[in-house]
Amino acid sequence: MKADILQPLELAAWPALWLNLNGTVRRANGAAVREFGLLAEPSQVHLSSIWGQASTVTVEMLLAKMNHSCPPPMELKFRSRGGGAIPFQVLFSEFKSDQGREFILQCFRKGEISGLESRARTEAASATHGAPSETNLDAPSLQKQKLDCALHLARSVSLDFNNALTTILGHTSLVLSQMDPGHSWRNALLEVERSAEKAAEIAQDLADFSRPEKDQRAVSQGNLNDVLRRTIGLFQMPGARPNLHWESEFEARPYSVSFDEAKIQQALVRVLENAVQACDRPATIRVRSRNVEIQAEAVNGSSRVPPGYYVSIEISDDGPGIAPDLLPRVFEPFFTTKTGHRGLGLAWVYGIVTNHGGSVGLQSEPGAGTTVRLLLPAQDKFVRDSNLKVEELFGVQTLLVVDDENMLLTMAEMILPAFGYRVLTAGSGSRAIEILESNLGQIDLVLTDMVMPSMSGRELVEKIKAIAPEVRLLCMSGYVRPQAEDPSGYLQKPFTSQNLLRKVKEALG
Repeated sequence: MKADILQPLELAAWPALWLNLNGTVRRANGAAVREFGLLAEPSQVHLSSIWGQASTVTVEMLLAKMNHSCPPPMELKFRSRGGGAIPFQVLFSEFKSDQGREFILQCFRKGEISGLESRARTEAASATHGAPSETNLDAPSLQKQKLDCALHLARSVSLDFNNALTTILGHTSLVLSQMDPGHSWRNALLEVERSAEKAAEIAQDLADFSRPEKDQRAVSQGNLNDVLRRTIGLFQMPGARPNLHWESEFEARPYSVSFDEAKIQQALVRVLENAVQACDRPATIRVRSRNVEIQAEAVNGSSRVPPGYYVSIEISDDGPGIAPDLLPRVFEPFFTTKTGHRGLGLAWVYGIVTNHGGSVGLQSEPGAGTTVRLLLPAQDKFVRDSNLKVEELFGVQTLLVVDDENMLLTMAEMILPAFGYRVLTAGSGSRAIEILESNLGQIDLVLTDMVMPSMSGRELVEKIKAIAPEVRLLCMSGYVRPQAEDPSGYLQKPFTSQNLLRKVKEALG
């Protein structure tokens, strides 16, 4: 069982090493091989061969003083393949095997570990002189350290899972787009696509679990109709209530809105669930999206709405409605009009929508049903049509795709040229800079992953801006929200070929 102890970190973007108590490296993941020049399964290679600490503390001394829980992150220096000593924030995780005490060591460049207390950073210098013992840490601190280890493992798994799913979804959607509608294998591929999308939800749950509270989830900017259609589809799958009739009316070219897709979908699911629960007989649920321009301060429900451009989503049912004396209470947490139900849950929906700068309104009359209206502010009066026709996805520009995962580069080389683009690829930030400098004036767009070894996506973005500020940027990640990119220049992993092509088209303008 222990032979595969490093497997969950094999494809991680940061170096990870499996050590025994003497400091011998038993195994190195791909990032460690690239960063330190080690073999994947080195023979009798000691950690001291890449030890860059300018102190009298040896590897053996450090490991011997390690306690039996997960210590806080510490700063250590290791020699890279190029020979220079580079500071890393290091996480140790201990386990026992038939060989005795052993360790997993994970190395992060400065800034890649976010959300950890400053206490962990201040203890970094002293950690190399004596690892803290269980006797001088209280129970909450020990529990916090164990949770930190679990969070980083979950983050690793979610990142690697997202990379694999991006390849699966990309190739599957490409094949489906070229396949005849009556092909005998089409249903099987559609099932693969649905299963991959479900797995992507699980990966996102892992990412949410491992994301520090201060780190904001990736925000999309674009067309709310897409989210609305997908959410309605969840209630129309086989096995759904047969006595419900759905009517929908979507704004042809809705204003562009900045939103957390998962949160908005959760809010929509909650409102639709309540509409479905309210209809205990054959009934109709109506869903409508439209652009709204408010020229003077208005009121939506209990909220005042300032002037501006908005996208309105209205969800109506022809259920029994809500009595007038109960309407003032619908925004109270846990308020319900039904035994055994959570009620409208509008307090929860209200929180999500207002965090997006929007408002929630409700109209209801006994016997006449209920209408919930969500107003979300547009970024500006800019209309984006995400449902581009196939012929509109083609282009002739030159793209540079940067990712340390070969399978994602291969996918890009298959999908993008099929739609007319010239594609260059780079497996690292430094290689991307070389290609950019040798093709100045010829590259129109750079698509880069944000989590890569040696040079992160953020560092690469800054270098590209300095070298070729005219080049457009599109950042990709399943976890990290890039800080410096244009709001429209972000692509959430995993993605389908259609999402990739649409985002490329948008980024190119």
